[in-house]
Amino acid sequence: MVNHSESIQNLVAKDTSHVQLSTAQLVEKSLKRGEGRLTETGALRAETGKYTGRSPKDRFIVEDDTSKGKVDWGEVNQPITEEVFDNLFTKVIDYLGQKEEVFVFNGYAGADEKTRLNLSVVTEFSWHSMFARTMFIRPETKEEALGMDAQFTIVSAPTFKADPETDGTKSEAFVIVSLEKGIILIGGTEYAGEMKKSIFSIMNYLLPEQGVMSMHCSANVGENKDVALFFGLSGTGKTTLSADAQRELIGDDEHGWNEDGVFNIEGGCYAKTINLSPEKEPEIFKAIKFGSVLENVALDDEGKPDYDDGSLTENTRAAYPLDHIDNARIPSVAGHPNTIIFLTADAFGVLPPISKLTKEQAMYHFLSGFTSKLAGTERGITTPQPVFSTCFGSPFLPLHAKTYADMLGGLIDKHNVDVYLVNTGWSGGEYGVGKRMDLKYTRSMVRRAISGELALNTFEEDTAFGLSIPTSVAGVPKEILNPRNTWVSEEAYDEKALKLKKAFIENFKKFGTESEDIAKQGGFSL
Repeated sequence: MVNHSESIQNLVAKDTSHVQLSTAQLVEKSLKRGEGRLTETGALRAETGKYTGRSPKDRFIVEDDTSKGKVDWGEVNQPITEEVFDNLFTKVIDYLGQKEEVFVFNGYAGADEKTRLNLSVVTEFSWHSMFARTMFIRPETKEEALGMDAQFTIVSAPTFKADPETDGTKSEAFVIVSLEKGIILIGGTEYAGEMKKSIFSIMNYLLPEQGVMSMHCSANVGENKDVALFFGLSGTGKTTLSADAQRELIGDDEHGWNEDGVFNIEGGCYAKTINLSPEKEPEIFKAIKFGSVLENVALDDEGKPDYDDGSLTENTRAAYPLDHIDNARIPSVAGHPNTIIFLTADAFGVLPPISKLTKEQAMYHFLSGFTSKLAGTERGITTPQPVFSTCFGSPFLPLHAKTYADMLGGLIDKHNVDVYLVNTGWSGGEYGVGKRMDLKYTRSMVRRAISGELALNTFEEDTAFGLSIPTSVAGVPKEILNPRNTWVSEEAYDEKALKLKKAFIENFKKFGTESEDIAKQGGFSL
């Protein structure tokens, strides 16, 4: 029988000199080991090889007495046996035991001390340990870190490749979570984001059991203590819009909402950098300096990043500590939200640039988690395609989606939160015909929504989706507020809007009869 905790302790005990290294030490190690290069700003840049993003089909949860009756099994939460986990765990521990150096980081997930998770990251790459040090919350002292008792441990061997035939995986890569043993086993992939998102999945399992809402969103707070949450899938502007020089950044991606308010789950930010510019995203651009990690970003001979170069992947990334943002809120906790923003990049060009939602509409759009995939982003895609990710984060939800939606609906009611749907996508026609919404207009609409000014406006009902559209917004051309008016042909708009509405309705069927009331009250029934 495998003694998992003893095996990990023995591995780490072989060489304690690589436990809780500083940023400078980890950068030095990474350069010496040939794992990365320094950019002209001092950031460490690494490549992730074959895997330049997460590998969701290679992610599993061990089916055991702890997980059986709680996990929402399916394509996202794929079950795997304890035997497969134990065999791979033994192989990975033996593999790492043969390495000259293994790096360990101890830290926390969750800025709320009452519910934070003690975690440990054991990995073969120095730059992965630096990524963990950047993205998770660092203990104040090394003594505190060394004295921690980890509740969950990531054991990561990126260069260990599984054999699907003998190891029971789907490919050479695997991410396997054992909720019972408190271990996340990662192998075959060098993409560091697997570590971050695995811990987020754990928090999505643990926090709701403690009555705390876990959320895939960014958050900021103004000088009047007005807290705003931003939900949205990749490419919708979640990170960009929450990084506002006029407001303190609580965090860019993962949060909890408890009886006291909102708290960041992480200690860093993980921003997409494709086409990053100092003009459009000055806070993020300035944050990429010594202590930051760049993934798959092209560099010239002098170490200057080319953020417009997507030759390795469009999913180029920067991980940087939260305190690299000038106006970051440290510690990253704040009060209850006043405003929630749902972001979507509608490539069909039919959703309003901003609309106010009822609680029922909010629950519907939260469960739907809509954005769109553009033509040319994947082979065979020639027209925009709808994308639905439950609760704006379906790959990271171990529990049934309605658990999270019900919690959100209750919190909206309890704290009287204004909720808006914001389309950062296309206007005047679909992708290829219309134009992308101007960022300065979106910023203006969002700022007025957060300030409460927009809620005092007059609204008209959108005929296609039953949404409440403001009749005017200061600083925004009135003619773009109702998308039907921006199309050359109103009939063409109606046809495209009906097509998208049918896609929403078809997607929502997966939630079953228990969610029919949400669909009806949310305005999406034909």
